[in-house]
Amino acid sequence: MIEIKHLQTIATLAETHSVNLTAERLCMTQSALSHQIKQLEAQLDLKLFERKTNPIQFSPAGKTLLKTAQEVLPKLQQTQRTLKALAQGEQGRLYIGVDCHTCFEWLLPLLRRYQEKWPNVELDILNSFGEKSLKKLQTKQLDLVITSDPEIPSTLQYDALFSYELVCVLPLLHPLNNKQWLEPNDFKKETLIIYPVDQKKLDVFQRFLVPAKVHPQQLRYSELTLMMLQLVDSNRGLCVLPKWLIETQPEFSHLPTRSLGKDGLWSTLYAATEQELHHQPYIQDFVQQVADKMGHR
Repeated sequence: MIEIKHLQTIATLAETHSVNLTAERLCMTQSALSHQIKQLEAQLDLKLFERKTNPIQFSPAGKTLLKTAQEVLPKLQQTQRTLKALAQGEQGRLYIGVDCHTCFEWLLPLLRRYQEKWPNVELDILNSFGEKSLKKLQTKQLDLVITSDPEIPSTLQYDALFSYELVCVLPLLHPLNNKQWLEPNDFKKETLIIYPVDQKKLDVFQRFLVPAKVHPQQLRYSELTLMMLQLVDSNRGLCVLPKWLIETQPEFSHLPTRSLGKDGLWSTLYAATEQELHHQPYIQDFVQQVADKMGHR
């Protein structure tokens, strides 16, 4: 049976052209190396090289075995490096599912720095709007999901990334600017501009309007945050966005904002992972990088 040690011997012989040098490089005695070669030749019933030639001349059988060694050994070395990197958490896959529109505003810039630190992690972002992203996590289609809706009880592991306040953005001369904060009833006669997602995924509905049994007079939909703010600026309605996001849009800094309720409406984003992946260093570092970047918001 041909073993890895046989391939290593043949490959080294091809490099050194000497049984003595090959034995030294493989940390073997010359007699042990000669015995190994004779034993392999006996198993194969073939000569691998011509004796008493300088440099060593491989037989057709030896050339065939050498070709195999040159193909197999580099692949084996790469596999060993990959397995070592996996064991140390330096290599893996991180397919991220994003469950909120505003996440892209901070996620994409952060990923550039993350990839520089973890070049051996296969990284991708998969839009999971309208899909059960946590289910895709459990079926291994995703490795991490950014969500504000953790399912409890759950077999998944949730790490809090950061908390933020949701505020209502108002046109410059809107009458509601006279109030210190807004109540659900203030939305009864208003047009609310929202992302085109299930209302169950929007905190302004689930935790503010629905409990008060209030529905805005009209809903208007927009995929783009900048378009939502432009519509508000042109007095086409109100929108509710994370306070940190509005602060990153200086061209709309003139638009007033108001808290939702006296204490404000706060939300928390979580990173959801399977228990078996949660301990991986590249997962933990991603969570930490997000917390460091966004935790002060």
